[in-house]
Parts: sequence; C-alpha cells; structure tokens
Amino acid sequence: MIQEFKTFIAQGNVLDLAVGVVIGASFGKITTSLVEDIINPILGLLIGGVDFTQLKIVLKEAVDKTPEVAIKYGNFIQVLIQFVIIAWVIFMIVKVANRLRFTESLKKE
Repeated sequence: MIQEFKTFIAQGNVLDLAVGVVIGASFGKITTSLVEDIINPILGLLIGGVDFTQLKIVLKEAVDKTPEVAIKYGNFIQVLIQFVIIAWVIFMIVKVANRLRFTESLKKE
C-alpha cells in the first residue's frame, strides 16, 4: 500500500493540483486586496463616499456584552466583486488554454 501511495503522489496530476492550490490561495489574497484596497474605495467615492464594509441593516442593537445582529450586505457586495474577478480570470485562463490546445492539435496534423 505504501508503494501505491508513493506512485500516486509522484504522478504529475497530484503535483499539478498542489501547485494549483498554492497559486490559487495566493491569487485569492491578491484579489481580496484588489477589491478591498482599490475597487471598493473608488466605487464608494463614486456613490458618495460610502465605505462598503460599513453597509449593514441592524436587526438588533448591541446591548452590554451582546453584539449587534446585522445583515452586512456591504461585505456581501465586496465578496461578490471578488468572485466575479476570480471567475473572469479563470474564464480567461481556460479560454487561452483551450486556444493553445487547439493550436497545438493543428500543428500535429
């Protein structure tokens, strides 16, 4: 069983997946910074100086040590923008990869 596990780990697909996970995590941090530090302040300025992270609907005010209960739709908007950016970049990567694969298959013929 140990030998099978070593063979499995040594396969290219597993190593490619590991590299993809690490790069994906880094890309997620870059996207988070892009949205939080660049895009949201610009959008907030354009719509009247609004800080997206502060947008919320308070359902119950904080009392003593009990925190408030709120729907934080500003954070949701921020995460939604991040998702759209990541989805767009992945779409473009897949599109380029498919084009490269198609071009390589034409060269082989």
